[in-house]
Amino acid sequence: MTTTTPIHRAPDNPATRQALALAGVFQAASLVDELARTGQVDQRAWDTLIQATVDTNPESFEAIYGGHPNNLRRGLDMLEALVGRKEANPVVLRYGFSLLLLMNQLRKNNNMMDQLGDKLSHVQHQAEHFGSTHENVIASLGEAYQESISTFKTRIVVQGDPSMLQSRMMPERVRACLMAGIRFALLWHQQGGRRWKLIFQRKALRRALDDLS
Repeated sequence: MTTTTPIHRAPDNPATRQALALAGVFQAASLVDELARTGQVDQRAWDTLIQATVDTNPESFEAIYGGHPNNLRRGLDMLEALVGRKEANPVVLRYGFSLLLLMNQLRKNNNMMDQLGDKLSHVQHQAEHFGSTHENVIASLGEAYQESISTFKTRIVVQGDPSMLQSRMMPERVRACLMAGIRFALLWHQQGGRRWKLIFQRKALRRALDDLS
């Protein structure tokens, strides 16, 4: 007789979905900061972001982040800082809010949205062949970001160790992480997330974080 571990399902309501999607944005921001400073990255957090970005046709909302909120724990902890319950890292917050701003610019550019969708479909095929976190896939995600989001006047200037940022595959890894942030920012918007809500509806976000703790 075999047993399976049940998937932990988060409460399924708009506020919780928005919180999980927003956690993906700030998880990406946090990993960009970690990569830029140390060259290392939390593997579970990284795998979750990259898998979510290459899977362009997830079977459910939960499938996007692997079915367990703890896959986005790094981002959820950042949201605790956003609502004032933990100490905030200003660099990570700046990256996260910049990703939301860039997402809004992307949404207004239909041609770029279409081109990016085609590119990510190609990357998904690559991932099916090589595996989601293979360096060929990471390079393609980085290229997708560079050819689209990086062309906007608003850009994210990544701070860190210059020698680290210039090491092999590091620019591609950072851009792939930023691409993941854009993917979750679009998801957040699709779920009803808006920047003004982060100011005027913080109680709802706090309650959603409590549900996910």
